[in-house]
Amino acid sequence: MEQPPTGGGAGARVLVVDDDPTVAEIVTGYLDRAGYVVDRAGDGPDALARAAAHRPDLVVLDLMLPGMDGLEVCRRMRGQGPVPVIMLTARGDEDDRILGLEVGADDYVTKPFSPRELVLRVGSVLRRVRPAADPSGDGSGPDVLRAAGLTVDPEARRAVKNGVELALTVREFDLLAFFLAHPGRAFAREELMRDVWGWDFGDLSTVTVHVRRLRGKVEDDPARPRLIRTVWGVGYRFDPTTTEEA
Repeated sequence: MEQPPTGGGAGARVLVVDDDPTVAEIVTGYLDRAGYVVDRAGDGPDALARAAAHRPDLVVLDLMLPGMDGLEVCRRMRGQGPVPVIMLTARGDEDDRILGLEVGADDYVTKPFSPRELVLRVGSVLRRVRPAADPSGDGSGPDVLRAAGLTVDPEARRAVKNGVELALTVREFDLLAFFLAHPGRAFAREELMRDVWGWDFGDLSTVTVHVRRLRGKVEDDPARPRLIRTVWGVGYRFDPTTTEEA
């Protein structure tokens, strides 16, 4: 039997939402041994009530729930404020995975899955939300990025467009910060998946969906994007100076 990762949770609160008690128990056990504070819910209304009572740092959310499915739970939770979501989906249900990403899930794991892999994914997402302290000790932290009316502060996890703060998911923020840090360079979706998600392989539609969602938040006209441009046959390029249509 595989051993769960230990430590690293640092008391972060994780809400596990799954109507299968066996799955929920196993995931809860692994997360608990990794140092997380874990709440459990077996359906959508219970999940929303628990999230309202004790705001989680991250939610592990099954897509297939009785009564209220995971997509609706995700929508409602994100309507109450930003919270990272890792969605559990059935293997092969690509449309459902894309829908999950469209409503704001930051990551997904397909069933059947390794509980150890899930714990590692939870740690990966939380590290991006809660960056480690500045090792230099001088408070300088990562540089603030600015271009085309956008300001991204990686340390504060704050993104602003023309003075208005943007409501971005974890991965949307990471993607925007990456683009601003590499203006004018074209990246393949495989490169973005490796450099932004930290995955060496995976469903490339994840990148496509996140680019589309990000365009909807940073472009003046998402249907005619000028900042995040498609480079046909390659991938995407952030171009803060262009005035041409994509």
